[in-house]
Amino acid sequence: MIRPVLTELAIFLIPFVAYALFLLATRSGVLAKSSWPAHLVAKLVLGSLLLVIVSFVLLAHFRGAPPDSTYVPAHLENGKFVPGSDKPGAGK
Repeated sequence: MIRPVLTELAIFLIPFVAYALFLLATRSGVLAKSSWPAHLVAKLVLGSLLLVIVSFVLLAHFRGAPPDSTYVPAHLENGKFVPGSDKPGAGK
C-alpha cells in the first residue's frame, strides 16, 4: 500500500521540483519568498492535482486483467503450490 501512495506523492511533487530546478538554472533564490508567489503556487497545485487525476485514470484503465477473464486463486495440487491467474475464459 505504501508504494502507490509514494508514487502518487512523487507525481504530485513533479511541478514543484521542475519549478525549483528552473529557479536553480536561472540563479534565482529557490528559498526566497519572492520566488514563490501565491498565484504561482496555486497554479503549481492545480497542475499537480491534474497530474494525479490523470495518473489515477491511466492506472485504472491500463492495470488489471482483461474484462472477460476469470480469477483463479492460488491453490495446492498434489502438494505443490500453483499460483493464481487471470486467464481469459478460465472457469467457463
